[in-house]
Amino acid sequence: MANFDPRYAPATTADTMDAGLRAYMLRVYNYMLVGLGLTGGVAWLTANTPLINIFYNQVQTGNGVIAQPNILGWIAMIAPLGMVLFLSFRIQKMSFATAQLTFWAYAALMGVSLSTILLLYTGASIAMTFFVTAGTFGAMSLYGYTTGRDLTGMGSFLMMGLIGLILASVVGMFFHSSQLQFVISVIGVLIFTGLTAYDSQNIKNMYYVGDDGEMAGKKSIMGALRLYLDFVNLFLFLLRFMGNRR
Repeated sequence: MANFDPRYAPATTADTMDAGLRAYMLRVYNYMLVGLGLTGGVAWLTANTPLINIFYNQVQTGNGVIAQPNILGWIAMIAPLGMVLFLSFRIQKMSFATAQLTFWAYAALMGVSLSTILLLYTGASIAMTFFVTAGTFGAMSLYGYTTGRDLTGMGSFLMMGLIGLILASVVGMFFHSSQLQFVISVIGVLIFTGLTAYDSQNIKNMYYVGDDGEMAGKKSIMGALRLYLDFVNLFLFLLRFMGNRR
């Protein structure tokens, strides 16, 4: 009888799933990172070229020049919300190519809407906040991916907190209270820090080894969108604390 050589043994289901899961999560993070890069590039181009005049009107105030959105600016600010809803409710019926194109268009429009922060805050404080956000996001995402603890209960609590945060932010638009804005910012940082871990685990659990290329690709895009939103919102709330205005 020939001796058994483990090098030629068939791959186990667990080994196949682990390799597929790693490839799937890497695809999610790659989409997210490219989306963030696209957003940052469009934001820089909009803020530092005549593109700013297409979307914003320059208004002189006692505190300096500020950019107020015109009609196209408002469209660029509102359209990303519509794209998120479109992807969330229609991704099962759209093709992978359409889902991909929608995600890239969403990331680009977010760059237009976020370009004003480059005019409001110093470049050094934006860079510092970005690196703090990246470190926090990376740690929490790694925790969500590796922990054996079920974060479903925490996710339900965080989603309720997110609804409350949205309502409080709407109220804060009418009542200009520095104390309220501070509380909203603190809660926002806590919520999106927690959501990073929860979403990372949830995206991991969405993986199924039997998914075909089309389905796996669309799941990767939706996962990237969720993590993108967590990163951007965490960055914006941290910027309220760490950002130095020009």
